[in-house]
Amino acid sequence: MRNSIVIAFPLRLRPNISNTLLHHKFRPTCFHSHEGHTISCVPYPAPQTKPMALHFEILGRFNRARAAQLTLPHFVCQTPLFMPVGTQGTIKGLANNELERIGCQIILGNTYHLALRPTSELLEEAGGLHNFMNWPRAMLTDSGGFQMVSLLHLADITEEGVTFQSPVDGKPMLLTPEESIQIQNRIGADIIMALDDVVKTTITGPRIEEAMYRTLRWIDRCITAHKRPHDQNLFGIVQGGLDPELRDICVKGLVDRNLPGYAIGGLAGGEDKDSFWRVVAQCTAALPEDKPRYVMGVGYPLDIVVCSALGADMYDCVYPTRTARFGTALIPEGVLKLKHRAMADDTRPIDPTCPCMVCKNYTRAYIHCLVTKDAMGSQLLSYHNLYYMMRLSRNLHTSIVEGRFPKFVCDFLQTMFPKGDVPEWVCNAMEVAGIDISSCCATFPSCQEKYSSDEIGTNRFDKVKIEI
Repeated sequence: MRNSIVIAFPLRLRPNISNTLLHHKFRPTCFHSHEGHTISCVPYPAPQTKPMALHFEILGRFNRARAAQLTLPHFVCQTPLFMPVGTQGTIKGLANNELERIGCQIILGNTYHLALRPTSELLEEAGGLHNFMNWPRAMLTDSGGFQMVSLLHLADITEEGVTFQSPVDGKPMLLTPEESIQIQNRIGADIIMALDDVVKTTITGPRIEEAMYRTLRWIDRCITAHKRPHDQNLFGIVQGGLDPELRDICVKGLVDRNLPGYAIGGLAGGEDKDSFWRVVAQCTAALPEDKPRYVMGVGYPLDIVVCSALGADMYDCVYPTRTARFGTALIPEGVLKLKHRAMADDTRPIDPTCPCMVCKNYTRAYIHCLVTKDAMGSQLLSYHNLYYMMRLSRNLHTSIVEGRFPKFVCDFLQTMFPKGDVPEWVCNAMEVAGIDISSCCATFPSCQEKYSSDEIGTNRFDKVKIEI
């Protein structure tokens, strides 16, 4: 077996780090790479001492799962919660009063796209994105880092930042950590995300390690650039691919910065589900108990239930609204494809158990007529799908507070998998979460035979790992 050592010790700042960092009051932390002998310096300032613009109070828990109240400058939220994606200040097809009616608490906006149009300068002149789009509740903006993956053919990633070829006019656009934060300060969201180096989890090799260490270097530049900590909360993003050791290093580095909240990034990009839940379990176990935990890019209802059981609080995804535009509705049994010919004469509502406006007033047959011919079909399905996600979030919160979370999970799985064919990865994740689903889950070998507690969700920062 190849030797691998992971230790931390002070070292002088290397000269190839960006000059921006030279103005920091930093304590350098350096690590030996387990991929070789390269040393990566991670200079960082002293932990933040300024008041944070959020309050996170846990109201109930069951093992790892927790229900909390997240107080933000514009709204008091209940977690677990799902955030619909409004890339350019709108949820396609829905008005803001409809979003309020269905219980939407936070909308996510995209820094990269908002910077292109209408521009962050215009948003600042309008008093921020809240005023510009007339949204009274909370908002979160991502950093633009995800475009490293989605627009990789247009991007060039260096230590300075990410250079994009604008899809609007083809001109180069440099997004640095400083610029990302400055744009987000002008936009004015309650939660802003640090610029991270995003790599697909399906990629292996030294690129994963490079991205993780760059993410840690960039968080310090983001902290220094952040000029509105009194009313905007800067979240760091845990990277490291599917490598537990790299994830540990990144979590520790971010926690040392004492940020208002933390996100688990780099998932939902095509990795297998067994790897997905293991990374979530590892990170949630190591992140602080008194800070919100946000799993980025997760929107499948089953994934949200599993991640909540493992201790996550926040989620976002385009899935509910995107799948609606393709004629698919979310229902407790899974999905309902309204384009199918069988829907043409079905006079039932989408979901007989759903009290939303769409299910009360329209039939499957009517929506089937619309989804292929009229934009209203997409609008109705988007309304229903987001109502489903908000209802799921409320039920998760309430079941944890009222001490009946295991029953909620079993009922959810029995409805989705009436034959008991719950995926093995779900059964393994629930065992680690301490939730007995034997009444609705087929028997699989105990996950404890595969994954020791030292591998899944144990904070290993207090020891030096040496493998000979």
